[in-house]
Amino acid sequence: MTHEERANELLRQDYHCSQALFGAFAGDLGLDIKTALKLSTCFGVGMRQGDVCGCVTAGLMILGVAFGFDDPQERELEVFGNKKTEEFISLFKEAMGGSYLCKDILHTDVSNPQGMAKMRQEGLKFKICPNALAASIRILERMLQEYQDNMQDLDMVVLPEDDAMKSALRRVNKLTRFRRNVLALLSHCEGKIAFLQFDIRSFKVINDIYGEMIGDEILDFVTEGLKKLCGEQQYFVNLRSDVFMIVTPYEEEEELTVFVSCIRETLGDFKHVKLQYTFGIYIVDDRNMELRQMEDRAAMARKAAKENIMSDTAFYQEQFKEMLYTRRFIEDSMKSGITQRHFQMYLQPKYSISQHTIVGAEALVRWIHPVKGMIYPGEFIPVLEENGFIRNVDYYIWEEACRFIKRCEDEGITECPISVNVSRYHLVEGEFIQVLNGMIDRIGIEKQHLELEITETVNNQQISEMSGQLKDGGFMLLMDDFGSGYSSLSILLETPFDVIKIDKKFMENMLVSKKGRLILEQVVAMAKKLDLGLLAEGVETREQVELLQEIGCDMVQGFYYAKPMPAEEFYELLKEDRKLNAV
Repeated sequence: MTHEERANELLRQDYHCSQALFGAFAGDLGLDIKTALKLSTCFGVGMRQGDVCGCVTAGLMILGVAFGFDDPQERELEVFGNKKTEEFISLFKEAMGGSYLCKDILHTDVSNPQGMAKMRQEGLKFKICPNALAASIRILERMLQEYQDNMQDLDMVVLPEDDAMKSALRRVNKLTRFRRNVLALLSHCEGKIAFLQFDIRSFKVINDIYGEMIGDEILDFVTEGLKKLCGEQQYFVNLRSDVFMIVTPYEEEEELTVFVSCIRETLGDFKHVKLQYTFGIYIVDDRNMELRQMEDRAAMARKAAKENIMSDTAFYQEQFKEMLYTRRFIEDSMKSGITQRHFQMYLQPKYSISQHTIVGAEALVRWIHPVKGMIYPGEFIPVLEENGFIRNVDYYIWEEACRFIKRCEDEGITECPISVNVSRYHLVEGEFIQVLNGMIDRIGIEKQHLELEITETVNNQQISEMSGQLKDGGFMLLMDDFGSGYSSLSILLETPFDVIKIDKKFMENMLVSKKGRLILEQVVAMAKKLDLGLLAEGVETREQVELLQEIGCDMVQGFYYAKPMPAEEFYELLKEDRKLNAV
């Protein structure tokens, strides 16, 4: 029986169109018909309200189940899925004369009793719905076949470098094949098995300094090297970015450390770039465990190794599970953190030493969870940066900052700009400029009162061009963490900053010796000659304040003056500061 025959049979049994369509593909998706009909029951809600046709909602679910892209870290695949969604809707509308709303397709509004009665009296369900079902089925059959063909043939074709979607599909095809081989190894190998996950240390910095093209060449170099190093039953895959996974049988634990040493030595140099790695190893002790859990354990060991200054390798330990629970808690709670306003904007004042007054503030994010209490940035930001949700949090804090500025402007406080952080995740995309301008226009604030902080280590041509657009657009730019990276001086030539913020550790290191102090004095002098503002971060002692004042750095930020505080607390502090300085 064809998909269309199954769908029409279900329609005649008085199931609505979304159930009929989803039920017709139940076998293809590995579902029994009873389960499929239960799952698709609620898809008729939009149809009964006269809105989106049930064929569309069911069609999109069929595509979602068939593609099976369930990893939140696979952003390219998410984009692929979204494009397929748009493609299906576009083709459906074309087939249905430009409409995808139920009331337009049936030519009656079934959201009211009169329309429902008309549909039954005139038999519209059996006159019109079969056409919508047939159109949906033709589109789905073609899209699913194309996807299947791509998955089978990707390794036999040369893909254009700019075809991101096919590249993403090829990666998921490799990952699927890798996991299939690993499952077979776990089933048939009688010896011991270990999962080894590793990454390239400071890979983001390498990308920033040498460019993403060199970064891609390094990943290819590692991949080709692993092909030579891994034996017949040693399976490996590039999970994402610079993270690789190897599954290997072994007899003695020493074999694993020897293998790690071999990777380290063989793949340690790429052209003029010295490569260092971090390794995590999970020794399989329960073969009935889900494969993803084994991979997670190797990942936890790798992340633990990053924090160990004595070794680049760590074996999994049970206490690492707490890291996994924390990550899952963060990912499960992050969306509600925004919708329920658990993320909060904190503000840390910036002071003028000479004027003894607040001259601005930096907007920071804190997470006040209703059960866990305060969750500090060091716990959740790395997770949100890895899964991409940091963009949503940034937009949320930016809007909070704009609203705070508006409140100050309405009260006549105009000499207190608020700075927000702009990460490399925004700078490589460019979408955020429209978002920022939209916020500023919608809330109605002066653009110069919202300053943008950009970390100085993100040094490449694309980011320099993006910064130029921001400057041309009227934004004030601050170089964050000056002195913490590799290119502090060269980036000043390429990026139009207005203020440089001296990194806390850089300042501390410079103040402990005469030579260091001389360097710091020259940085201050250079900033003045370049007509740049200067702000010292992390000021914690009176001695630091006096030294900075002596060498001519007037603007400071740090615990000596004030810690980050809730916006309302800062607002009261700011009002009091303005009263005192008005006297």
